Order: sequence, then C-alpha cells, then structure tokens
Amino acid sequence: MTAGPDARRRAPAPARRGRRRWWGGQPVGTLLAAPYLVFVLVVFAYPLGFAGYMSVHDYFFTAPGVEVPKPFVGLDNFVAVLTDPQVLRSFRNTAVFLVINVPLTVVLALVLASALNAGVRWAAAYRVAYYVPYLTASVSLVGVWLLLFSSNGLVNAVLGPLAPDPSWLVNKGLAMPTIALFVTWKQLGFYVLLYLAALQNVPRELHESAETDGASGFQRFLNVTVPGVRTTTTLVLILAIITGTNLFTEPYLLTSGGGPDGASVTPVLLIYQRGIQQQNPDTAAAIGMLLVVVVGLLSLTANRLNRER
Repeated sequence: MTAGPDARRRAPAPARRGRRRWWGGQPVGTLLAAPYLVFVLVVFAYPLGFAGYMSVHDYFFTAPGVEVPKPFVGLDNFVAVLTDPQVLRSFRNTAVFLVINVPLTVVLALVLASALNAGVRWAAAYRVAYYVPYLTASVSLVGVWLLLFSSNGLVNAVLGPLAPDPSWLVNKGLAMPTIALFVTWKQLGFYVLLYLAALQNVPRELHESAETDGASGFQRFLNVTVPGVRTTTTLVLILAIITGTNLFTEPYLLTSGGGPDGASVTPVLLIYQRGIQQQNPDTAAAIGMLLVVVVGLLSLTANRLNRER
C-alpha cells in the first residue's frame, strides 16, 4: 500500500532528522547546556587524558619552547608506583580515613536532618550552625583545630592524664583519625541539607500509618525514613568517598604535609609532592590514574550495595 502525498509531506527530511538528532528534542536546552559541556571537556576530560598520556611516558617538565624526547615506557611508571612503600602507605591512610569518615557522615547527617525535619525548636539556627563550617575557609578552621588538639590545647587540658602522648596530630596512630573527625565536622552541614531536601519527599502518611500500627520512633526511622532517602544516601556515600580520596588541604595544613613520618600522607598530597616539588610528573600522573580507578570502583560498589538493600 503506497503512502499518500500528505504522509510524504509530513515525513521529516533526512537533514532535519540529523539536526534534530544532534540538537535533541529541546535545542534551547542543549544550547544552554553547551557552556557547561565545554567546561567539563576543558577542566576534566582534557586533564584526565593528558594525565593518562604522561603516565605511560618518561615525561618531565621543560622550559617553554624547549622540545625534548619523551619516550613511551608502557606500564613502567605504574610498576614503580605500585612497588613504592610510600604510595601504598598513602592508600592505606586513605582507607583509614574512609572507614571513619564515611559511616560517620552518613549516620550523623541523616540523624541530624531527621531531628531538624521533625520540627525541633530553633531549627533555623541549628541549620545555620551546621552549615557555617562548610562555608568557612579551611585555613581558618585548621587554625582553630591546631589550637584545640595541640599538646597544650583545650582538648588535652580537659582530658588531663587521659590525653594521648604524643598528642593527637603528632601521633602516628591518631593523626589520620583526627583529620577524619575534622573533615566530618566541616562537611556535615552540606550533607544535612541534602538529607533535609530528601526528607521533604517522604510522605507523612507513611509515618502516620506506622505510628498507628504501634511502631516506635526508632522503628519509624529504620523502616520509613531510611528507605525513603535511599537515593540521597547513595549520593552522600559517593560524594563522601570522592571527598575522602581527594584529601589534600587538611593533612597538608594540620600535619605539615603528611606527618608524622608519613602517617597522614594521602595520594593527592603525594601527587603534589612528586609532581611539583620533586619534578616527577610521570609517576605523579600514574598515582593519579590509579586513584581514578580506585574512586570509580568504590563509588560503583557503594551504589550497588545501597541499591541491593
């Protein structure tokens, strides 16, 4: 059966279909999103590709305009990195940080957000108090924590004979946990706001129904609130993992660059030391590529485990 002339007129031309496929269903939206796409390509995609190039070459910095051979070395940089005790220790330090920081962040943020959502008094003041550390410059907050956790600081004065010796930030076993607590406290307000937004979408009828059935407040929290914000929990987990694995400012300032004796050094701090201070950008790039793989695997694992629940 042959299509009539009206059907042929209504069929879009191939060129028009190609343009629609390129611009999408909403050309204006695509146009508005284009600057951010350029930003992602320039700030994220290109540096990542260039880091991959450096990681498989004998690469080093030269003066502007000077061209020297940078031979391909394959996986030699990765072998050197994976057999370097300092690099392996930096990843172990990050694992310690994540074990402390991620569960604390998720639990405290959800509990505090639930309390604020329940209508406690002075809720607005509490929201501001939680969010102010997140907005405050890390340098200012680090100065406060150095005073609190120094050998003669307020924390040791309160603990008295129970204070650790050596003190918190110069103690090999306590330096990284102290940094994890600092980052948890500083970032908490942001995650509380994420959970507060998610809690607005949990139907109150579910809480009322559970209360009618005799569920306690804790049972309602476990069986209504926690499942209702599961998507946000996945987001919080991924963001906390990314933040923890990219830790730089806090150990750099709190422990003078990863001390004591490398107990708080992180992969990103090591990338800075190797690439900038020691002029070995090829091994620094190899560390960075390994970090990308680790972050991706951890994020995918957290996403899958939270969905299975």
